Amino acid sequence: MTRILIRDATAIVDLDRETGWLPGGYLIIEDGFTAAVEEGAPPDGDFDQVIRAGDCVVLPGLVNTHHHFIQTLNRCYPPALNADLFEWLKAFYPLWARLEPDHVRLGTTAALAELLLSGCTTTCDHHCFVPRGGSGHFDIQVEVAKELGMRFHVTRGSMSIGESQGGLPLDANCEDEDDILADCEAVIARHHDPGRGAMTRVALSPCSPFSVSRDLMRASAELARKHEVRLHTHLCEALDEEDYCLETFGMRPVDFLEDCDWMSSNVWLAHGIHFNDDEVRRLGEAGVGVAHCATCNMRCGSGVARVGDLRKAGAPVGLGVDGSASNDSSHMLAEVRQALLLQRVTNGAGAMTVQDALRLGTLGGARCLGRDEVGALKPGMCADVAIFSLDDVGYSGAGDPLAAMVLCAPTRVRTLLVNGRVVVEDGQLLTCDLSKVLPEHRRRARELQGAGF
Repeated sequence: MTRILIRDATAIVDLDRETGWLPGGYLIIEDGFTAAVEEGAPPDGDFDQVIRAGDCVVLPGLVNTHHHFIQTLNRCYPPALNADLFEWLKAFYPLWARLEPDHVRLGTTAALAELLLSGCTTTCDHHCFVPRGGSGHFDIQVEVAKELGMRFHVTRGSMSIGESQGGLPLDANCEDEDDILADCEAVIARHHDPGRGAMTRVALSPCSPFSVSRDLMRASAELARKHEVRLHTHLCEALDEEDYCLETFGMRPVDFLEDCDWMSSNVWLAHGIHFNDDEVRRLGEAGVGVAHCATCNMRCGSGVARVGDLRKAGAPVGLGVDGSASNDSSHMLAEVRQALLLQRVTNGAGAMTVQDALRLGTLGGARCLGRDEVGALKPGMCADVAIFSLDDVGYSGAGDPLAAMVLCAPTRVRTLLVNGRVVVEDGQLLTCDLSKVLPEHRRRARELQGAGF
């Protein structure tokens, strides 16, 4: 048995407490799971590793519920800097039609590294652009996640309806639907682990109503039920999408979702901005989750998700950094802060507390991904732990250590454990030499972006 002690913490986050944190305590990890979280001095005993967390806040690892890893190669792309969603997508489709396996490896590595350094320990990726690489793209992503030590939900994304059939993507971005479904089963067979504490799981994720058919949506739902995996798609991100659904399917996006047999608790949606009152109620009753992507929604001018209403209705709500071409960052603690500020500027200072925001980034995200063993520092939960130092100038003078994590400018995590394994120490990623990866990542990004002008 491997035993780790984290001791002398200034604060250990416990969102069930009124303050949101436990003062001056310790945490014991045994074989990848949390064994004890208590106040005061730790007990005597033999430990394989002791981590001192003086002047530090100990957080549960953050959970990211929506991303597009390959977009780390597309940050700040000039033709898309000021575009709304549909024009933004059209600017990128030619680039994404050129993706090669090394783009996937480099983009995934950069995204996972950035997430880990921000305190994120569990993530998913919605990778939809695979016609040139097939399931090999997903094999690469799983391999990189294992190398870097991230808890990873790979989503087998797909697009099948291109411009020639009335969809938004280029035909070159799309795959044959029979090939998609066959490969979905292959990816599930190779990578899905349903066990408690699993490091790799699979979900099926047709991209959006304007890039796949009703038949593919229905077949994906049936396949997901057969293999007991989750479903993910973009929905109600923009009013253009609503217009498309009314014109193409004769119904609003949520009605289309229900028509495709997706109104279920094994579903989580990206964005979920433009819901009416009845749709919020129906989603909550069905237990459909929503990945709230605050920064992307602001960046693209898409609107403000009804986070409070969705949570009151019973819908799980988590946070997603979304792709690095629409954020343009993969910093989960920054996303927690943005979610809080967006709700307050829209609905008033009482719309969201610091604890609410952190809950979105931890337990809310875990619910979206169907995990009941991540997102909190409790005995029996996975030992996914983010330790942030308060001695940085940006936190100096903070009266409440938990509020400092959300209200102050976000920083790099000091120490990060995933499944009881230290992957970041003293602010440095231990599982990947970024000095060797990033020069090639930048070179390939320049090539890819240059090809689109």
